Parts: sequence; structure tokens; C-alpha cells
Amino acid sequence: MTDFASMLQPDRGQPARTIHVVEPDAYESWLAKQSQRIRTTIAAHRLTGKPGDRAVLPGEIADDWSMLLVCNEAVTSPWRIASLGASLPEGTYRLAEGPVGAAGLGWMLAQHQFTRYVKPDAIGPRVLLTADAAHIDETVRLAEATALVRDLVNTGASDMGPADLEAAAETLAKRHGATVTTTRGDALATGYPMIHAVGQAASKDRAPRLIELEWGDPSHPRIALVGKGVTFDTGGLDIKPSAGMRLMKKDMGGAAHALALASLVMAAKLPVRLHLLIPAVENSIAGNAFRPGDVLATRKGLTVENTNTDAEGRLVLGDALTKAGESNPELILDFATLTGAARVALGPDLPPMFTDDESLAVDLLAAGLGQNDQMWRLPLWNGYDEMLKSDIADMVNAPDGGFAGAITAALFLRRFVPKTAAWAHLDVFAWRPSAKPGRPKGGEAYALRAAFAMLAKRYSR
Repeated sequence: MTDFASMLQPDRGQPARTIHVVEPDAYESWLAKQSQRIRTTIAAHRLTGKPGDRAVLPGEIADDWSMLLVCNEAVTSPWRIASLGASLPEGTYRLAEGPVGAAGLGWMLAQHQFTRYVKPDAIGPRVLLTADAAHIDETVRLAEATALVRDLVNTGASDMGPADLEAAAETLAKRHGATVTTTRGDALATGYPMIHAVGQAASKDRAPRLIELEWGDPSHPRIALVGKGVTFDTGGLDIKPSAGMRLMKKDMGGAAHALALASLVMAAKLPVRLHLLIPAVENSIAGNAFRPGDVLATRKGLTVENTNTDAEGRLVLGDALTKAGESNPELILDFATLTGAARVALGPDLPPMFTDDESLAVDLLAAGLGQNDQMWRLPLWNGYDEMLKSDIADMVNAPDGGFAGAITAALFLRRFVPKTAAWAHLDVFAWRPSAKPGRPKGGEAYALRAAFAMLAKRYSR
């Protein structure tokens, strides 16, 4: 596990190299204030003050140097100096202009490496000093939660089956004094028939299950976090093409987000009664796989005509959302790598958020802006609800035609959510297709910081 705490430390005046972060518009005025020696060095680098320009600046004594970075990232952006966190030599640094703020998160995450299958780079930590010592612990926890999502999603499916998600929940429970209950086998088949149906074709060691974690004072407001835990998705009998199956180890990204958010809630000791639910399955192909045209029973008592075995995530979430609602939570958040339609609409970086609760929508969107972790609200458009109509059952899981796929998936989930709870659904990609500073290609957390900021504001002591 990456030692993030060693990378962000209180500034008590200890020796450190200086980092100058200069906005493009302020570059000329900053340069005019520098010594002739520094101006000559910058001229030799042929810098013009465009974003991304950088240079090592000489000091007044031997072996002394500082770093210049021209950056147009906002002061509130976690990624403002992330490129330096990954590239500077081992050592201790401090910013010359302004507080560290959110940039400490990107500084740490830039140094995180997923090393399960390769040896780590042999470089020690790059330490950033901050005068805002009060927020160090919180920033470290955010880095740890983000790294947890990345590591879980990056892990190959051979090492991340339903039992491994259960082990991850057990690890969190031991750390925070929570309890884990897992339902599998016959109890799953009778109590959570959609979870069982989706996962029944997997091998015995990858059998489906519902993982539940409970934490907190029962007298506190009850909240539920639900994460889609499809540890690998072949598409089932409606099999995906090889290109579509290549990244399906990430189909448990919703579960990774829910686990990480639960860890933040528990570490911050928010005054809530937390209920985490992860329907964990592998959508495999075998003689007992569920079929197109099957009518599935549900925990809620509704019937679902299965029109596409590759629309399995909403099925397992339906049973989990029903169970979450039985404990009368006042708030339910679900995370799921649910639809390709969401990616077509908004791309990989911007997850759609669905909710009928206006107050919750306002709070989530505001938190996303405040945390530089944005989402975009899409409508639970009632006019499309009729697309879920079935001729032989209460509903279908995937309407024909493919119109409004992210919306109809959210409308399907809404049928399993109690009307007494505020509910939001986040259709996250959980993957970064190309690297950016502090954000390597691979598993990624989206809307995680925003969701936690919303919860922390709503349930502050």
C-alpha cells in the first residue's frame, strides 16, 4: 500500500526546494522580478510562458535549485502540480506562491503505482510541505480511497472475483470496526433471484453473492451505498465481441467506488448508520446461464423479461436496491459501470447523475464543482418509462432500439428504490483511457470526492 502520509507533511520551516507555480497571464510580471541569472536560464530554455513550460532554476549557492512550472490549472484543482509529483527527484519541496490546497492530492496520487504484477519504480517519496496541517489527514484519506478504486479496478479478473470483493469488504470492516454479512447459495437463489440468475453460470469458486457491511450507531441517520460488482462481464449468451470484452475486468468499478466511499465515511466517523451493499457476480457462459427471453423473479416481487443478458448490471442492482430500502434509509447512492450510452453521451470523464430529489441534485452538483470532481445531471424522463413495458412480465431489462440507454437503465433501477428515500444513481466509467498528470491510464475514481463532500456536509457533527 502506498504510504501517502509520507508525501504530504506540515511545513515547520525545514529545508526544502522551492516550486514556483505561475499562471500564464502572470508569467511576464513574475519573470521581471527574477534575477538576471534566472532570466538567462529561462531564456536558454526558450520558455514563452505557455502552460506546461518548466525549468530548473539555479540558486545562489552550489547545489541549490528551484523549479518553475507554468500552469493554467485553477488553484482549486487537485492536478495543478501533479506532473511534478511524478517527475521531480526524491526530496522535500514547498510552493513559493500560495497555499498547497487541493494540489496536495494530485501530488500524492501522481506517485501512486499499481504494483501487483510489476516491480515498483525504485524512487523514494517526493515530500510536499504544507502550512495547512489541519487538512493533511483528510487529503491522505482521499488519496487512499482513490488509490483503492484504481487498484481494485486494475486487478485482473483472475484475481478479482466475487470472493475477492468480499475479502476487500472484510478488510475495511476490520479496520473500522464494521460487520460484514454475505448471502450466497440457496439463500441467494430464494432471496435475491436476479443476483443468483446473473451469476449462476460462474464456477463454484466464483459463485455469486450479496456482500453487506454495516457500521455506525443505529440511532444515527441511515444511509445506503450500493455498488455494482460484476467482476467480469462476458455479456452472457448475448456475448460481447472481443474488443468489448477486453476491459470487462472493470465492470466491478461501481463496487470499488462504493467500498472507497464507505472507507471515507468510516474514517471520518460521520454520524451515520452506514449500509454498504455489493451484489458480486461473474456474468459467465455455461449450460445453466440465464437466457434471453427468460422471465426473472425479483426480491421486490416484480417480474422482469430478460431481453439482453448483457444488461445484467441493472438486474443485480435491482435486488440490492430492494434490500437497501427494507432498512428505511433516508439516502441511497448507487455507483455502477452501467451503460455504454452514458459514455457516448458524456465521455469517460464526466459521469451522469440521475435523481428525482432536487435537494440531493443541488448538493451533489455543488460538491462536484467544489471538489473539481464534476458530474452532469441527466433526466429520469418519465416519458421513457413506457419503453420498459413487457408483453409478458412487469418490465423488460433492456428496451429494443437502444434509444436513451443510460436513462432507461436508471428508470429500471428507480422501480426498485423506495419512495421514502432520496436516491441518486451514478453511471461511472471507472477507467481512464489515456494518462494525464496524476491520473495514469487504467482504473479511476469518478465522483468519489464529490459524493463524500456531499455526505460530509449533510452529516457533519
